[in-house]
Amino acid sequence: MRLPSWLSQHLAALRALLVFTVLLGIAYPLLMVGVGRLPGLDNRADGSLVTVAGKQVGSRLIGQAFTDADGNPDPRYFQSRPSAAGDGYDPTATSASNLGPNDMVDTPDRKSLLTQVCARSLAIGELEGVDGSRPYCTADGVGAVLAVFHRDGLTGPVTRVVSVNQTGTPFVATYDGVTVESAKNGEDYQALGGVITPIRGDAPAEPAVPADAVTASASGLDPDISPAYAALQVPRIARERGLSEAAVRELVEDNTTGRALGFLGEPGVNVLELNLALDNK
Repeated sequence: MRLPSWLSQHLAALRALLVFTVLLGIAYPLLMVGVGRLPGLDNRADGSLVTVAGKQVGSRLIGQAFTDADGNPDPRYFQSRPSAAGDGYDPTATSASNLGPNDMVDTPDRKSLLTQVCARSLAIGELEGVDGSRPYCTADGVGAVLAVFHRDGLTGPVTRVVSVNQTGTPFVATYDGVTVESAKNGEDYQALGGVITPIRGDAPAEPAVPADAVTASASGLDPDISPAYAALQVPRIARERGLSEAAVRELVEDNTTGRALGFLGEPGVNVLELNLALDNK
């Protein structure tokens, strides 16, 4: 008895589903697990976990925080770059903040990317004993941004100016001859017609605090920092550890990797391996 065409088509589709389920849902994953168990690859497949005295202390491939009992940066250790993964360095929630350079205005429930960068730079400057100022940041570590109101909307004389990220004393007294007001909580000055205007200020064009020290990576779990950020931390580490700066710089160089294939990416310093080398020192 010949089956109806619609039934034969459904049976063919079911057979294809079963075949590909076995191949791609069972056989292929098992093959990849087997490849991951090959000598030389097994450590990477397990996440390049690092064990010290029988205790897992981290992974060479996943960034982590190095803090004291109160959650503050431990001054004896090199610090990683910031993380936007979950509540920070959460390998189950790897992600970026998805905030861009135009994210400059704070809201009641979230600090803008600019303010986050400004606050981090100021905090790192205090930790490392350097100038933490950056362009477009106020002295108190928020985004230096004004809402400028013009008589004719986007043009014409300035009639009102508000420092949108400050409820206290504005970072500048006047703008274009108009007194700058402090912001009011919950007020959306852009919706009211203000033109959002970042103010560069007099910070150096090349800040003392490197960019990777104040911005999270795309994964939020970058295990490396730039040689520049590592160099910034050398004096503090040497002081806290009772070592010479030359000895600490040598450890940094030993844990610095170059560009992939000699031209891809940038040199990096693995923070976990560097801190382990410090402990061994």
